[in-house]
Amino acid sequence: MIELRLSTNDLSRVGFAYSPLAEVVTSLHMLAGGRVRPVHQRWLELVRDRLQGVDLELLSAIVPARPLIASFLFVGADDPRTTIEEQLSVLASVDPTWIRTDMESVWGSDPMPPHAARVVALGSQGIQRIAHELYDYWLAAIAPFWPRMRSVLDGDLTHRAARLTNGGLDALWADLHQELRVDGSTIRIDKPHHSCQHDLGGSGLRLVPSVFAWPKLVVDVNPRNQPALTYGARGVGRLWEQDTELDEGEPLGALMGRTRALILVRLALPLSTTRLAAQIGYSPPAVSQHLAVLRRCGLVSSWRAGRSVLYQRTALATGLLAASQADEVPARRLHS
Repeated sequence: MIELRLSTNDLSRVGFAYSPLAEVVTSLHMLAGGRVRPVHQRWLELVRDRLQGVDLELLSAIVPARPLIASFLFVGADDPRTTIEEQLSVLASVDPTWIRTDMESVWGSDPMPPHAARVVALGSQGIQRIAHELYDYWLAAIAPFWPRMRSVLDGDLTHRAARLTNGGLDALWADLHQELRVDGSTIRIDKPHHSCQHDLGGSGLRLVPSVFAWPKLVVDVNPRNQPALTYGARGVGRLWEQDTELDEGEPLGALMGRTRALILVRLALPLSTTRLAAQIGYSPPAVSQHLAVLRRCGLVSSWRAGRSVLYQRTALATGLLAASQADEVPARRLHS
């Protein structure tokens, strides 16, 4: 059991951040375990060839399939605008003793793999090597999909903000993760293999939605880092739909036009006009006109998130897409 005790100051400093580096680390942890969850099988198919030039042997020793993940790998997640470059810059400058201590804790009584031990022994130069390899992995496995991953994170953040506004912190905690429960000002996290009691002491708490953390909850209370909970974002199950839905959306195009049908297909995840336009290859003004029509018909909803307006298809639109796909199934079987 992990217990986090929050003071009044901590409760007023609960905030959200995105962590590109956490996506790198949690996806590596999944790969190291050799069991890619069904929801991410399509991702693995897309990145398998891209990973040929990445030093996975070293990275799997830095992020092995063990109960602990090194805390230094979660540095620099400050807000939803955090970039991988900012995080790796912070990582490259951390104290080498932190790296050594963390890696010894991760491996416990088992010997650290020789190639990882050599990198750790290099001190600052070794940290630079780790940062370099993590960035190579980011470019190969995460960066090509970061815009759509951001859409999932944006949708989760909007949901959490609404719960916080309407029901306060109690509503925020209620569906964050099944391992988490709150008793007054104490957060209890059901992790049988861990025992920790930690007073946040006014440092606040970062909540970090993540695509690859799902279905786990990653707890970081290392005193060198901002206390944080990295949890699975809502909507992960729809993340890779875009790679299979385009053809299936065509029947609806006969009813409302191919462009509007394509927009509905893409809006399984929340997107801004600019991001949506980039995905489907139309100008933002043209996409904006189509969105206005779809919104008036009750097929698209919108809300403001910071400086952007996000759009997502409604339940009615999802039903229309499902119906058009269902009609296509018998026809395909007859011709098989």
